[in-house]
Amino acid sequence: MVFLWILSCFAFVGAAYGSAIPPDISGYSDIVNGEEAKPHSWPWQVSLQTCNGFHFCGGSLINQNWVVTAAHCPVGWSIRVVLGAHNLRSSTEDVQVIGVGKVFTHPEYNKTSRWNNDIQLIKLASPAQINRHVSPVCVAETRDNFPAGITCMTTGWGQTSSKGKTATRLQQAALPLLTDRRCRRFFGSSITSEMICAGANGTSSCSGDSGGPLVCQKAGAWTLVGVVSFGRASCDTMTPAVYARVTALRAWIDRTIAAN
Repeated sequence: MVFLWILSCFAFVGAAYGSAIPPDISGYSDIVNGEEAKPHSWPWQVSLQTCNGFHFCGGSLINQNWVVTAAHCPVGWSIRVVLGAHNLRSSTEDVQVIGVGKVFTHPEYNKTSRWNNDIQLIKLASPAQINRHVSPVCVAETRDNFPAGITCMTTGWGQTSSKGKTATRLQQAALPLLTDRRCRRFFGSSITSEMICAGANGTSSCSGDSGGPLVCQKAGAWTLVGVVSFGRASCDTMTPAVYARVTALRAWIDRTIAAN
């Protein structure tokens, strides 16, 4: 049951859930300027790749069978879901490559209105094997409150500059949550209650990070609060990035998993 699954998230933090290799979050560098994550310290991070190994989006493992990503990421049957990776060019890492079983895009996703409800679920073709390098992230509950100003983390293999190449090694960024009011100063009325903004402090997600996690700490556990959605095309580090707000979309996640 979904309810029991979420309770187990907090019952087993550091074992089946959470990171067996604690991340180094002492720095406040950003993905665009490049801060490499400690290898395998974000074990829920997923790379979505084409059949020839090209990384195009991120994602987050939320249990053995399910991955959360952005609705605007073009997930098809030929896509590879890669878990346990750090260096995407390495041929020696013990990664898991799993196919796509089913894809569920939020029924109210609307790209024309600034990508509201920008979330989709991937049911894996076979269960992920949980180990030190692959484990699920806790998922924010509907009633959770993550206030503006707290520092959270986002990770991905996206571009390290607006015109640069995607990263080879997993990058991380520490960035504060913003109020909706402050975020609307940058993006206007397109910001909805299904979105959450973070950054504008010299940090930014960029192209290729889409679908990846924004995690904040709750009771000592890293918890999925946002899904990388959009930002300025220039990846301006003084403009926030926008994420799908997981607390607002948690009910849809639960219903979809329970029905499938």
